[in-house]
Amino acid sequence: MARLAGTAPERPDLSRLDPRHPRYAEILELHRQAVADARDTYSDPDTGLQVMTASALWAMGRCCGCGCRHCPFLRLRERAHEDNR
Repeated sequence: MARLAGTAPERPDLSRLDPRHPRYAEILELHRQAVADARDTYSDPDTGLQVMTASALWAMGRCCGCGCRHCPFLRLRERAHEDNR
């Protein structure tokens, strides 16, 4: 996929982070703060693992296929798949 213009979405796709997750609001705030601070990652409050922000993933220009929580390309890929049906 070619590099895309625009910005990454603020909220992750439902398939990557369910709004019913007990720490959903906290995760969104950690993500928002990391983006505001121009950091590429934040620490997941449950696991302590580093999670890439949507803006960092967007800057890569394409989906890496690893199932990233904040993948900004997931919806684009699904839309392209539907268009090809």
